[in-house]
Amino acid sequence: MIYIIVAILAFGVLIAIHELGHFTAAKLLGVRVNEFSIGMGPLLLSRQGKETMYSLRLLPIGGYCAMEGEDEDSDDPKAFGSQPKWKRLIILAAGSLMNLAGGVVIVVALCFTMPGFGTSTNTIGGFLDGFPLEGEEGLMVGDRIVSVNGAAAWTFYDLNLQLNRAAGGETMDLVIQRGGERIHLDDFPLTPQMYETEEGSALMFGLEFVQAEPTVWNILKGSVLYCFYFVELVWYGLCDLISGAAGLSDMAGPIGIVDAIGSMGAQAQSLALGIWNVFHYIALIAVNLAVMNLLPLPALDGGRILFLLVNGVAGLLFRREIPAKYEGYVHVAGMIALLALMAVVAMNDILRIVTR
Repeated sequence: MIYIIVAILAFGVLIAIHELGHFTAAKLLGVRVNEFSIGMGPLLLSRQGKETMYSLRLLPIGGYCAMEGEDEDSDDPKAFGSQPKWKRLIILAAGSLMNLAGGVVIVVALCFTMPGFGTSTNTIGGFLDGFPLEGEEGLMVGDRIVSVNGAAAWTFYDLNLQLNRAAGGETMDLVIQRGGERIHLDDFPLTPQMYETEEGSALMFGLEFVQAEPTVWNILKGSVLYCFYFVELVWYGLCDLISGAAGLSDMAGPIGIVDAIGSMGAQAQSLALGIWNVFHYIALIAVNLAVMNLLPLPALDGGRILFLLVNGVAGLLFRREIPAKYEGYVHVAGMIALLALMAVVAMNDILRIVTR
């Protein structure tokens, strides 16, 4: 139960961070904010400030920073639509940047509390007993794997992701760095096999990797790179949805995520490890929110940024821009579609929980 409570609170905090990014940027840049809300739906609490109403709403599935002139024409000089495009771009991007920064902060804390986390490299440090591909014609200690099937592996986490995505085939193409030379291992038969470890038998590639020294710099650098690995996970997830490799049933909304966090924490060997696992997942969600909100879709920040860029080009070429009210109609339609999708995903989450 404690993990579910943590998950619900985490959702509220991540939403607050996102909207706080918009709110802070708007205030700093002189834009009027009519309402700053955490949550959606029926109003629970509110307080009217000098210029802004601060509210807490029932459903912890969103939030908003309602700026004057954001979706309609306004004569107010402090309206969002009256500001230069560079100001509007900063305000729109600020929410996702705050979520990304929040994810980095969480990962930094995780790296400092879990020895070895965030400092793995993609340089081979050894092999498990029985590894069959060691040697000059295969892999050697000191080799740095730089790509798998043409996909770059900048860090250990990139490498792990690419190896697992390539694991379905009988071979893969590797590029390794060995002694200043790049070597191509085409159709290399590296596949997961059962290996004996101290924890028991496990399906693994049989590779051990060098750990960087756990200096403050290496931990900070590793934390940032790990968050970019999260971005890759989101990107590949979107690609799988578009290609059909993943379907609607593979998506999870707030209900499914809270359930997953609760299960993840409950299955941990200790309370400390359970909390660590939960915050690791929360960091992934923070980065996920940052990326998803920047997608060029109506009602999302990325859709508003797209309109901003289109208007910039239209203004230069035709001396005219899309009226704010028409852009507002598009975003309202997008919000309705988004809420409908969230409802379907929520139903799938509930069915998955009650039928397992």
